[in-house]
Amino acid sequence: MRIRATVAAVSGALALSALAVPSAQATSQGDLGPAKPSAAERFGASANRSAFSTAAALPTVSKVTVNSGKNVVVGATAAKTFTVSVTASHASGIEDAYIDLWHGTDVETDIDGYLPPNEEYATCTASSATTSTCKLTITAYPGSDLYSNSLAGNWNVAVGVLSNDQQIYYTDFYAKHKVQRLAKLTVNASPEPVAKGATVTVSGKLTRADWANARYVGLNGQSVKLQYRTKTGSYTTLKTITSGTGGALKTTVKATADGYYRYAFAGLTSTSAVNATGDFVDVK
Repeated sequence: MRIRATVAAVSGALALSALAVPSAQATSQGDLGPAKPSAAERFGASANRSAFSTAAALPTVSKVTVNSGKNVVVGATAAKTFTVSVTASHASGIEDAYIDLWHGTDVETDIDGYLPPNEEYATCTASSATTSTCKLTITAYPGSDLYSNSLAGNWNVAVGVLSNDQQIYYTDFYAKHKVQRLAKLTVNASPEPVAKGATVTVSGKLTRADWANARYVGLNGQSVKLQYRTKTGSYTTLKTITSGTGGALKTTVKATADGYYRYAFAGLTSTSAVNATGDFVDVK
């Protein structure tokens, strides 16, 4: 049975601090939220287990997946819940696992964002006597967890595993994963219908979530592709333009045949990629 305790497990170069680290789930006044737990605080330690283990005795992690491998994209107001999982092995089997995402460079001195799992215990499914895949969910709330737009970008993935005989593997720097502001893109091609060879004006707007103010704001100065496809074809790029003030987009092309026009934005480290829904133009 697991015994909750505030002790640190240390193995080789891996040192696990038992000191709680302040989270950046801040209010508008800058108050700090719940602390990010250490491995020992998450898992506890058995009464007869030393705080030191040899590397050979630790669980082995073979795979970690965050949001099915896709970027975590969060809008201006709606919470985003996603699944995280870890596949690990140990001679005694796997009892539990832990994953969180945190933003910063050091969990003791520089952490300004923290996304903890929703569950106290992971759901672990054994594929053999020694190997299990354990799943948890995490929910990111814009305006609270994501209280500042500066948090958009690369986050650290912390991973922990507890074996059935209470051996702990833990690292705060297993991988990086992007948490991004949701981008939106509109398009309107006119006139409709249009004579063959006449000018089609394609306008639109590129915006992205403002987590701090619960709204969408224009994203200017970005390269956006104007793309076209026939009724049965695939999209090809006609030209690339730059978004203007407030994310405004506008350009012209010559009408050649019936088809769909759309804008496509490749995204940024901080902002999701997005394609507008194609606007059909009937060419007479």
